[in-house]
Amino acid sequence: MPLFLYKARTRTGERVEGTLDADSRRAAAAQVEHLGYVPVSITETQVTASAPRKAADVPATARHSFHFRAPRAAHMSTRESLTFTTELSDLLASGMNLGHALGALSRRKTGKATDDVVPAVRDAIVRGASLSDALAAHPASFPNLYVSMVRVGEASGALAEVLKRLVEHFERVQDLKEKVVMALVYPGIVMFLGLCTLIFSMVFVVPRFSVIFKEMGQTLPLPTRMLIGSSHFLLSYGWLLLLLLGGGIYAFRRWRRTPAGRLRSDGWLLHIPMIRGIVATSIFANFARTLSTLLANGVPALQALGIVEKTVSNAVIAREIHTARDRVTDGTTISGPLSAGGVFPPLMTEMLAIGEQTGDMSGALKHIGDRYERELDRNVKIFTAALEPMLIVVVAVLVGFVAVSILMAVFNLTSGLNV
Repeated sequence: MPLFLYKARTRTGERVEGTLDADSRRAAAAQVEHLGYVPVSITETQVTASAPRKAADVPATARHSFHFRAPRAAHMSTRESLTFTTELSDLLASGMNLGHALGALSRRKTGKATDDVVPAVRDAIVRGASLSDALAAHPASFPNLYVSMVRVGEASGALAEVLKRLVEHFERVQDLKEKVVMALVYPGIVMFLGLCTLIFSMVFVVPRFSVIFKEMGQTLPLPTRMLIGSSHFLLSYGWLLLLLLGGGIYAFRRWRRTPAGRLRSDGWLLHIPMIRGIVATSIFANFARTLSTLLANGVPALQALGIVEKTVSNAVIAREIHTARDRVTDGTTISGPLSAGGVFPPLMTEMLAIGEQTGDMSGALKHIGDRYERELDRNVKIFTAALEPMLIVVVAVLVGFVAVSILMAVFNLTSGLNV
């Protein structure tokens, strides 16, 4: 099929260029008009879709027109994907067809990856691809869950409604992530400022006092000697500590990228006091919400479990879902295999079993998601309420040790002078 280079104007007079496949120049012009553009010129290039030539053999104008194709590295953030999905859903709900809706969104310039991804999706639609296939070409921007639900929406003819549900789902998931992150912000700030204060004292304050104490020539208390020794060690071998710390972090991250390392580290997260409550409840809530959304939109149970397995961020729970999915293929229910592994809480699997018995799996999963979101809120509040005073005490003890050690030496010296 010939490849045509087109130059056109938008309804507002902006100049656009692009390439498309068509049987003839007239068919190419019809496709350009379908995008909502006014054709200015349409030229057949010497490249065909079935036998592409090397870039060096393509005319310069044709090579320049490929700017609409998304670079492989371009990917939209979660917020950008949410904005795109919301706007596309609104345009389709207003009666606009898919081609015109994507054309309108592709003409906007945001200075972000959206400027590359959306035009590429639009061009794929113009060439005859379905929306789900066009989105699947950008897995970094549109995950498997997104593509599967769009495919269901295309099959059912309710694409706008499915996109609206996708927005609601990803907004809930994003809210869960932000709750966990916000729970760590204040403790992290307290710890960072405490460490900065401690390092400043050890590097700049203590050495000056140690010179004064050395000139006095008196025996110093044990805490003061320990403090001065720690300060000297930090000044002499601080670079080595930083090197070892950086190497340790690098080695840990390399190890965690391995399947065994990720499985082991994710298992630790499910057993650390206080942290396990936040990690587990956020994953269970996300699992229930995602599976409920997929089942409510007509995705088969096995395919839905496979998609959910890839969206779960914990390797231990993902492995358990994979095992349950293999057992479901034998004709068993979902709740039975999930409860057999002992990873999912009994209350959750019992609520799921009730949904299976009543034939309302999606509704049961929605109730499960609501329950674990409420539990996540409680766990976050408990975590922050307990962690903040603990960190304050730790920082106070460390900084207080520095102050007390110096004061003990000062009092010892002044008492010796008075004698």
